[in-house]
Amino acid sequence: MSQELNRRELLLGSAALALGASEAKAQSANSRVNVAVIGIGGQGNFSIKELAKLQPTTNFVALCDVDDERAGKAYEQFPSAKKFYDWREMFDKMGKEIDAVVIATPDHTHFHPAHRAISMGKHVYLEKPMAHSVWEVRELTKLATEKKVATQLGVQRHTLPAIHKAVEIIQSGLIGKVTEVHSWIASSRGMPPVPTDTPAVPSTLKYDLWLGPAPQRPYTAEIVPYKWRFFWDYGTGEAGNWGCHILDIPFWALGLTYPTRVNYHDGDPLHAVTTPTKFHVSFKYEKDITLHWYQGTPAILKEKNLDPKGMNNLFIGEKGMLLCGFDKAQLIGVEGEPTVKVPKSPGFHKEWLDAIQGGKPATCHFGYSGPMTETVLLGNTAYRAQEGFDWDAKTLKASSAKAAALIKPKFPKGWTV
Repeated sequence: MSQELNRRELLLGSAALALGASEAKAQSANSRVNVAVIGIGGQGNFSIKELAKLQPTTNFVALCDVDDERAGKAYEQFPSAKKFYDWREMFDKMGKEIDAVVIATPDHTHFHPAHRAISMGKHVYLEKPMAHSVWEVRELTKLATEKKVATQLGVQRHTLPAIHKAVEIIQSGLIGKVTEVHSWIASSRGMPPVPTDTPAVPSTLKYDLWLGPAPQRPYTAEIVPYKWRFFWDYGTGEAGNWGCHILDIPFWALGLTYPTRVNYHDGDPLHAVTTPTKFHVSFKYEKDITLHWYQGTPAILKEKNLDPKGMNNLFIGEKGMLLCGFDKAQLIGVEGEPTVKVPKSPGFHKEWLDAIQGGKPATCHFGYSGPMTETVLLGNTAYRAQEGFDWDAKTLKASSAKAAALIKPKFPKGWTV
């Protein structure tokens, strides 16, 4: 007989549930939600389009971006929304008029506007990864619970039918107890040449605002507007780019939260400035679960004669295996249909709006997605330390001095929190 689980039971282990249990300070159902968007030229434009479908519930009151050229179309679409370059000025002038904020800036500028918004009691939709460092992620996770705001991390693939199928298979026990998961992004992007050119800053770009709390360096088109993600000062590499999407599957299916051990296996020689093209780390969790993360295709797929095309997760259970990706889920060694059924999402952005209006927490609220993001960043930490470490999630302490030095950033004057 099918077992219908409610949304919280499906996506949370006990520790994550404790972080996300507080209901958001709700607006009345069907009331208009005044939304501000910070970072509207790239992924932020996707959220604008999705939220625009939900008008008149969604009312765009402010749009903020540092690049007029990339942001122009959104300004044209919502001419009544007030335009800003600096999110600090936006909050100072319009704080009382804003109910909720979408933040879709480069990784190094996620934390500060999100922290300010949540501190003001604003609901937040934040692009992945949640922040640039483990400490920043934990601060946002705690603050969101304290302020009882509705949150959602931009892991929109969470709604895909194949991911639901994978979760149903694992939680139904079709492959038995899972002891090992291999997760990967089949990409070799990283380690670009460090730019030496110093062209003039385009007249359409407020470069100082783009840099924000990052170290000062001359402008170059080899970093802005896109390749920043492969430089440690601004991005988190392919792990940060894809890790939350891919690890969402095992985190959801197995109810994972915080690891107790992070191991470094191999990868590119460390570069102080740029992110790697390949590396392999693993995480130890309670219930004797080991989760491997690779940039590159894991050797175990060839060993087991498995086709990696379109796949990004291999679950190994006592009875069989599950090979899955964003679009398909393949049982290996066993047959059967899952008894657990995942409720269909009303829409990823609508989940957030519903939570703002007093509904259930969105499926990727910070109580769930915070531990997941920390795991992604801890993998980067092990690579950058070039060694493994025991991890005390409660105190954010790593047994490796090299790793410990990377957990909390040192903000420059004017950016301390």
